[in-house]
Amino acid sequence: MKIILTHEVSGLGTAGDVVDVKDGYARNYLVPRGFAIRWTKGGEKDVEQIRRGRKIREIATIEQANEIKGRLEGVNVKLAVRAGDAGRLFGSVTPADIASAIKAAGGPDVDKRRVELGSPIKSLGAHQISVRLHAEVVAKLGVEVIAA
Repeated sequence: MKIILTHEVSGLGTAGDVVDVKDGYARNYLVPRGFAIRWTKGGEKDVEQIRRGRKIREIATIEQANEIKGRLEGVNVKLAVRAGDAGRLFGSVTPADIASAIKAAGGPDVDKRRVELGSPIKSLGAHQISVRLHAEVVAKLGVEVIAA
């Protein structure tokens, strides 16, 4: 099935790309979660609009991405959340929470869609996350989740 990606999907492509995937993957995962729309002749007009939006948000060069990576890895990020007695969180930490914590800690402004969590953060303590700044540049960042 031909689809148009509306968000970056690891291993598949970036927003605005037209890709061919298995029907079930598109129908059951990508389209319901809003990562893609079905390709149509009218949808080709949407591709240009998606690409324009991507150009505005994207980091242009590898040098710029490496500079932001250096600033990110120098930031000490602490995130205060509500937790129970055993150290389990009420809910989980989202990429949007991490992006706002990075900005609050004095780091660069990071788009929440670039924050990649290996698994959901549902406990207190130190956790490793990745921020994909460019296709070839990924910043590894330590986040300390503390009780509020």
